[in-house]
Amino acid sequence: MLVISIISTKGGVGKTTTAANLGGLAADAGLRVLLLDLDVQPTLSSYFALDARAPAGIYELLAFNERRIDQLVSRTAIAGLDLVLSNDDRGELNTLLLHAPDGRLRLRHLLPVLAPFYDLLLIDTQGARSVLLEMAVLASNLALSPVTPEILAARELRRGTLQLIEDIGPYRHLGIEPPPLHLLINRVHPVSSNARLIQQTLRQMFQGTTGVQVLDTDVPAIEAYPRAATRGLPVHQVECRQPAGRVAPSALMTMRALAGELFPQWRERFARVSGRCVAKGPAGSEGNDERA
Repeated sequence: MLVISIISTKGGVGKTTTAANLGGLAADAGLRVLLLDLDVQPTLSSYFALDARAPAGIYELLAFNERRIDQLVSRTAIAGLDLVLSNDDRGELNTLLLHAPDGRLRLRHLLPVLAPFYDLLLIDTQGARSVLLEMAVLASNLALSPVTPEILAARELRRGTLQLIEDIGPYRHLGIEPPPLHLLINRVHPVSSNARLIQQTLRQMFQGTTGVQVLDTDVPAIEAYPRAATRGLPVHQVECRQPAGRVAPSALMTMRALAGELFPQWRERFARVSGRCVAKGPAGSEGNDERA
């Protein structure tokens, strides 16, 4: 099982949207995918409709070491896409894990229970430095950090997220290597020269930084992403064709490219995902399916 944590010490950069859309595309590609919602603001937990809701969630997993899959894992309406709900309503887990001897390593120790059932685990995290965030990173094979094309966002990334990766370096003494960090430039306005300049600056800023890679794929600021979230669908199912006259590629093309860059071993699977777009009727009603 490949474990990816989607992280940033800055809120509002698109972590939840990235987790939901990557998970949805991977599930449509035939992978067994689990979403883990570690955010105390449980946006990911409410992104998709649920076909079956488990009685427990992240609190029972981390506070009580709950290992029964049928108690922990909810089933979303997207085939092949499961979810461990965020249910730490009072924000107690950070304090609990802070004082636990194995706090920052607890998730890493629990993951073997999930590994036989899933190909890919995507962890959504809160937008602040915390024990939960460090725990997620230490459990991961790769950390993915969305960053908006703004200089202030780049400075926060260097001050917060990169500092976190550096601070967990001493775990190497336990044989735990910090995961490589991939930076995803998110919400790029295709016609903005300022955004393109900041993109170039970001790439130059981190060029040659050990363990940090700026992805070639970026995510455009298009209406399909909030529309998909409103409908509780992965964005590739909402927009699988590039609208006439728009510079930015279709959401399906973007998500295929992003998933293929992150997980090259499954690139052929992603290329076969067709999208199942639903056209809108004249008054915003849904029409027939369109296949890419």
